[in-house]
Amino acid sequence: MMKSTSGVTVTAVPLRTPLFRGERRLRIALVGLPGGGKTTLFDAVSSTAPHSGELTGTHQVYSECTVQIGFDEASVVDLPSIHSLHHLQGDDLSALKYLLWGDERPPVSAHEASRPPAPFAPPDLIIQVVDATSLQSHIELTLELSKLGRPIVMALNHMDEAAKKGLYINIKALEMLLGIPVVPTVALMGQGLAQLFSTAVNAAREETCPLPQPPSRYLVETMQPLSAALNRPEIHAAFCLPHPLLLTHFAAHDGFIEDELREHFPGLLPQLEGLRDAAGLRLPRPLEEELHADRHHRAATLVEAAMRMGSPTETRGWRYWLDELFLHPQWGLIGSLAVFAAVLFVVFEISGWIDSMTTVRLAAAFADWQPVATSGVVGRAVLDGLIGLVGIVVPYMIPLVMLLVSLEEAGLMHRIAFVVDRGFHKIGLHGGVAVPFLLGLGCNVPAISGAAKATSGRERVIASVLITFVPCSARSAIILAIAGKYLGAAGVFGMFALTLVVIAVIGRLLSRGGRESGPGQVQEIPAYALPTWRILLTETWARTSDILTIVTPLLVGGSVVLALLNHVGADSFINTLLLPVTVWGLGLPLALGVPLLFGVLRKELSLLMIYQALGTQEIGGVLDTVQIVTLLLFLTFYIPCVSTFAVMLKTIGRRDALFSVAVSVGVALLVAGIVRVVMSGVHMFVG
Repeated sequence: MMKSTSGVTVTAVPLRTPLFRGERRLRIALVGLPGGGKTTLFDAVSSTAPHSGELTGTHQVYSECTVQIGFDEASVVDLPSIHSLHHLQGDDLSALKYLLWGDERPPVSAHEASRPPAPFAPPDLIIQVVDATSLQSHIELTLELSKLGRPIVMALNHMDEAAKKGLYINIKALEMLLGIPVVPTVALMGQGLAQLFSTAVNAAREETCPLPQPPSRYLVETMQPLSAALNRPEIHAAFCLPHPLLLTHFAAHDGFIEDELREHFPGLLPQLEGLRDAAGLRLPRPLEEELHADRHHRAATLVEAAMRMGSPTETRGWRYWLDELFLHPQWGLIGSLAVFAAVLFVVFEISGWIDSMTTVRLAAAFADWQPVATSGVVGRAVLDGLIGLVGIVVPYMIPLVMLLVSLEEAGLMHRIAFVVDRGFHKIGLHGGVAVPFLLGLGCNVPAISGAAKATSGRERVIASVLITFVPCSARSAIILAIAGKYLGAAGVFGMFALTLVVIAVIGRLLSRGGRESGPGQVQEIPAYALPTWRILLTETWARTSDILTIVTPLLVGGSVVLALLNHVGADSFINTLLLPVTVWGLGLPLALGVPLLFGVLRKELSLLMIYQALGTQEIGGVLDTVQIVTLLLFLTFYIPCVSTFAVMLKTIGRRDALFSVAVSVGVALLVAGIVRVVMSGVHMFVG
């Protein structure tokens, strides 16, 4: 809903209540037979550090994490696989006990010495993950779960495989027959998961429980005396079980129910057993077998009513093949690399050409203006700062942002984010930061701003710190200019490969910190669409306008300060101050102190001033191979430019921004120093 007040347009978003957040977050249990894709679904939405444990007294492993679902949160538990709720013993029984009672012990289990099966409350809702290619066996479990008295949502998984086999399932019919929401999914590719969890939240709000699924009428009539005898307040108070569940389990000779009745109601048990035996005598088979056969028959009838057979799917459109490329666990990585290559092409070809047509020509037009007076030096510094701003925004920021907005609107970036999500979990992040990381190849400034919008808390800090190590266009230009000339293709590849290693290592170290992990994310896989110019231009402006207000004063102000230092002849003083870093730590000439300092303003300035400080563009005649590698590594990893630091001040705060600077300086000195020592030792050994 849109409202206009005093010329300001406000968008009102309806908020459904109750809101499941904090201590009131929803509790969801994932349940299913083996092979349904339950764990795959959990992994697709889990946090970067899910909690795992064993159900009490068993070797059955569960996983649990908090998941963000719009404005709501849910604690999602991936339980061990369950074949049936009947005749469970030992380890398998603990999963049922959790579904029934969680950490709340009923009176019948008060005599048990062990702790509750899980250290958290019972689920508010059950998501049953079902294999659409073998529906009948899963529907039998659905009929059993319906007796638990909790809301159930069915995730009808492997729908792509069902279509390939020619199995067509009428979702609406299945929903009507079972009385529960049914959502088609392909968990391996992330399809339908957003709708699944949105449906689960709505079902929990509306407390949508399954339609009653009693046995066939003849069994209901046969068990009526037994049902009446069991329907006692003291029994229900002791077991805290829905009556239909208690009745069918006792009728089927469930060992757990019988043992507890014998323990707590020894005087009543003979009567109940007699009524059960009498019911069995009225049937052609024992009551237990009759109940199982009836459940099997009802499941088959439901499947027959909701599914039909046809020819395997043969016609596959371009959307299918694109999803096979971008959402497949293996092929998706190739699709992601293709997008990565496209971004690199924009950075090094299109953006490079735009840079040569704008910034380079602008700088050449004023190259002859070299003022001597202080006022002229200040004016020249302001001009250099503005030229530097144009060099950031026009060639690199705008084209890259427009490219990535186009990919997002087309639906490709959401698919890439899903595929790389598990890999990013290794460094404490979600796949949603893939877009900012790609944007960082052009400029770290909009990349950090984008990461701030996609993350929060600890993940925002980790993303911001790691993005500063992504080689932006300026650092990449230095690597290509120097390493390409003096180290060859292997040297260039080694530089970029080492960057990936450093990002991975730093990410792993930061993700092991003591701060709480953020919630998991349900990533939506939207339909493919063509981006419109209106959205493209609006989003590009929204993502760059705020950055301009931050970058402009810092570039201009920093340029003026450094120009004045150079004007008053502070070069030698600065070089002397930086001697412990340049000469002692890195083994570089003393004259390179000022060029390294100017790199804080903008990395390209370092390259130009290196040539000036050494008195030649052929630095191979002045620096040996070890010094060239050391110089490149330090320039690549040390303090990000002042514009990047300013954005971090705004997005993650002063403390974490300074922490990021300390990390980058430490990594630059450590990596450059280690490589220098190793290469020097190798040269000495070879020599």
